[in-house]
Amino acid sequence: MAAAAAQQEARSTRQAVPATSRVAIIGCGISGLAAAKQLAAHDPVVFEATPSVGGVWKHCVYRSTRLQTPRPDYEFSDYSWRNRDDPTFPTHAEIVEYLEGYADTFGLWRYIMFGAKVVDVKFLGGRAAGFTELWSGTGEPLQGKPMWEVGVATAGSDAVQYYKFEFVVMCAGKYGDVPRMPVFPKGKGPEVFRGQVMHSLDYCKLSEEETGELMRGKKVVVVGYKKSAIDLALECAQANQGEGGEACTMLVRTLHWVVPSYSIWGLPFFLFYSTRLAQFLYERPGQGFLRSMLCRLMTPLRAGVSKFIESYLAWKLPLDKYGLRPDHPFVEDYASCQMAILPDGFFDMADRDMIRFRRASSWCFSPNGVLLEDGTEVEADLVFLATGFEGKDKLRAVLPEPFRGLVVDKSGMMPLYRGTIHPLIPNMAFVGYVESVSNLHTSELRCRWLAGLLGGRFALPSVEAMVRHVDGEAEAMRRTTRFYRRHCISTYSIHDSDAMCADLGTRVLRKGNWLAELFAPYNNQDYKEE
Repeated sequence: MAAAAAQQEARSTRQAVPATSRVAIIGCGISGLAAAKQLAAHDPVVFEATPSVGGVWKHCVYRSTRLQTPRPDYEFSDYSWRNRDDPTFPTHAEIVEYLEGYADTFGLWRYIMFGAKVVDVKFLGGRAAGFTELWSGTGEPLQGKPMWEVGVATAGSDAVQYYKFEFVVMCAGKYGDVPRMPVFPKGKGPEVFRGQVMHSLDYCKLSEEETGELMRGKKVVVVGYKKSAIDLALECAQANQGEGGEACTMLVRTLHWVVPSYSIWGLPFFLFYSTRLAQFLYERPGQGFLRSMLCRLMTPLRAGVSKFIESYLAWKLPLDKYGLRPDHPFVEDYASCQMAILPDGFFDMADRDMIRFRRASSWCFSPNGVLLEDGTEVEADLVFLATGFEGKDKLRAVLPEPFRGLVVDKSGMMPLYRGTIHPLIPNMAFVGYVESVSNLHTSELRCRWLAGLLGGRFALPSVEAMVRHVDGEAEAMRRTTRFYRRHCISTYSIHDSDAMCADLGTRVLRKGNWLAELFAPYNNQDYKEE
């Protein structure tokens, strides 16, 4: 009882915004927690719309959802998993428990206001702070005066309370909350379908009993072929085992490479992309002429690595049997963070005819199901739209003009310097909008970099220089993968971390010797604070 009471007291959350708080953090998922810890010196206020920490891991997961990386590759540099040697991928419940333990250890609960939904953000800086040679007018992130006014609606109240801050950190996330819905011509959308249509976001809100009852004995179509669609199709097949069960049909528009484990022909996967030597093969932002020429000369070697991985996947998985072998190289999916780890038993269900696959670049609804471009009708009682999320719309919904129109640039990406600072949006940072193999590490290091910026350890370059940098990053990604708009840094993540370490004035080379520097994988533990 005493231990429980002590924990309850330690988890006392913020009930009001103190006048001393200079920094607001919006969202309390992984990025929001990392930001709260790194910016603790500024007594931040973390506004979280829900009653708990964890973000998508708490509120946008299926019963079977697991992490796609081993525990040691998904942990904060200063807080290890209690069972980090467990070879299984953590469940979503384990991840939430891990994040709560992180908040316990560093006393982060005192910064968080739960049930506080940000519905409006107003800019107070005036013309002098925007569209100038120096970011925020002076280049200073904290100027001793309010720059943003944040409108918050608390649970159980229709009133909106406004609070003023010098700096705002957006950690609302790319996933959840706003579903991406396909658009259909009139008379060909869900309104003509006699069955039920549900986005995967709504499916996440159901209990295990409700999901089984929803799918059991029904003809189900799952639209999509990324991780959420694959997991959903497997849950559907499992619910329909036994007498009266129906097969689940996956409607696939764009194929992506899937991986059964982090071993390729007996070699650890990190050898191919996660060492300094491996990443030397790939283009990186801001590289000079000589390195660009070298990258061009190494094109056959990069293609060879990709072909080597593809050969294993084609041998290990029945991709050709089911027409699921992508036309593009594996590296394009890896470089855009679209490589999915297969859940156990997925192709076993396909072999039992409980999961079927149909390819279609376009489709629409019919009264009895979905109609493919070739005129084939797939009958359905229930259609799941595993079509992703519009995370950037969450930002557009609260940001004022003209900043709302600047969230995405002409390339379709968020133009973020060091994956954090928008050159044209002053006194605001964005964390959690750049992807990598370990999004937790990516967010933690960016929050540490942001703390250095707010602490005066370095200064930002001019707005023009930052714009050139983000344009160069977009070009490097565009030349690596056709899916570059996802803003994934997987093929140059070490170089990206090097740049932030250099800004902070800390060691760039983090290993103990040159052999490890070249051949050992980089992970969170290499970036413990010095």
